[in-house]
Amino acid sequence: MHHTFPDLDAVGVKADPETSNKLGRKVAKLLRQAQIGFPGAAPLSFSSRHLAELQREDYYVCEKTDGIRCLMYFDSELPEAHYLIDRKNDYRYVPRLQFPKPGDNKFLSFHVDTVIDGELVIDTYEDGSQQLKYLVFDCLALDGHNVMDHTFDKRLAYFMTEILKPHNDMLRMFPENKEHRPFLIEAKPMHFSYNIEMMFREIIPEAKRLHGNDGLIFTCRATPYYIGLDEHILKWKHASDNTVDFRLNLQFPGKPDSKEEASRVTEPGRNDDAIPICHLSVMLSPGNYRPFGEMYVTQMEWDNLRAMDTPLDNAVVECHKDDQARWRFYRLRKDKADGNPITVVEKTIKSMDDCITEEDLIHAAPAIEAAWKRRQDTIAPANGSASIEPSPFSQL
Repeated sequence: MHHTFPDLDAVGVKADPETSNKLGRKVAKLLRQAQIGFPGAAPLSFSSRHLAELQREDYYVCEKTDGIRCLMYFDSELPEAHYLIDRKNDYRYVPRLQFPKPGDNKFLSFHVDTVIDGELVIDTYEDGSQQLKYLVFDCLALDGHNVMDHTFDKRLAYFMTEILKPHNDMLRMFPENKEHRPFLIEAKPMHFSYNIEMMFREIIPEAKRLHGNDGLIFTCRATPYYIGLDEHILKWKHASDNTVDFRLNLQFPGKPDSKEEASRVTEPGRNDDAIPICHLSVMLSPGNYRPFGEMYVTQMEWDNLRAMDTPLDNAVVECHKDDQARWRFYRLRKDKADGNPITVVEKTIKSMDDCITEEDLIHAAPAIEAAWKRRQDTIAPANGSASIEPSPFSQL
């Protein structure tokens, strides 16, 4: 089934640079960032050594949704002003959202100065109908209190009890508000890391049917939220689905001014049939790139790229490796201003080389479960009745 990606500009109104900078400063201060920038965590590609990591520590697992990553900021000055923050650190005002505080049966007191993390998806159902959803998987700040240092399970609980439950209670009390909301708010389902076979048998097929899926995400239960590449958030994909985001630069052989040709390639009426050399670069630091390789493009692929009618030179492209170890085009990343840092690229390539399979994960599940339960036994009550704590999202 073909899946549609959300259009952020249709969901919210993009803030002007001055407003965006003001909001960025407030969020950076709240989250104790040294400088303004995208405040989200990034996962590490899964490699062979992480099989032992899943036995060593408690992890939750969820399906890796093929959506648009966004954080949401609840403004500190206007109680009902909410902004989506995309990977480019652009802010978009989203109207008609309300998040009342718990314990207020009249729903007149609202959360402010709050940051949650999630992704926008469009669920497509068998009858062809669609539903835009915001799937939340973390909470960074709540009413001016930075909770990033709290463990993952506690942060999930804050979102569920303090934000989502009152929000749903309000909608039950005032069901007429449902038709005016811009999207549904849901908690992304989390499962124990040893339930891997269930993930492949039940969860992933359903996710693929609804909104697309490209793997699994493992998140450590006991670690804080870390902005940037987080060694305790692990991204697993099938070997054929592992991708890298590069900066693309086009070189047209034989052209007197190749740079000018590249910038004009999408001009209406042009007929650039010749396939350019597609140079790929990796980011060493923001704005500083190093050549890495080339993207192999067929004539049909080049025609399809030109037909997108969007600037290609300096664009961010997501690439995969084919069976001849050539980098191939997967999709344009209009949601990203930069390609992957060199450290991410190197670790992703190592993950590709390690090639941990679905079968490897399923085979490791019993040992992961046994290790988890041994840890639970050590913290069991004095009467010896050990029990596994429920997953944070099992209560909703």
